[in-house]
Amino acid sequence: MPQSPHDRAAEYHNKAAHAHEAAATAHGKGDYLTAHELSRQAHEHSVKAFEHSQEAHAQFKAGKEL
Repeated sequence: MPQSPHDRAAEYHNKAAHAHEAAATAHGKGDYLTAHELSRQAHEHSVKAFEHSQEAHAQFKAGKEL
């Protein structure tokens, strides 16, 4: 069953949060290269979450206009 844009947005928000938490842990341990990579991944997940949120909003708005 395909996921809705809302479900995909929520999934990417969760992935971003996890990557941010892992980056903070790596940074706290002095592993700055890993922390940087995890921060980059978190940013990518945040961008995807935003895109899916926009798609979900557009679908919701289109449904209300019918």
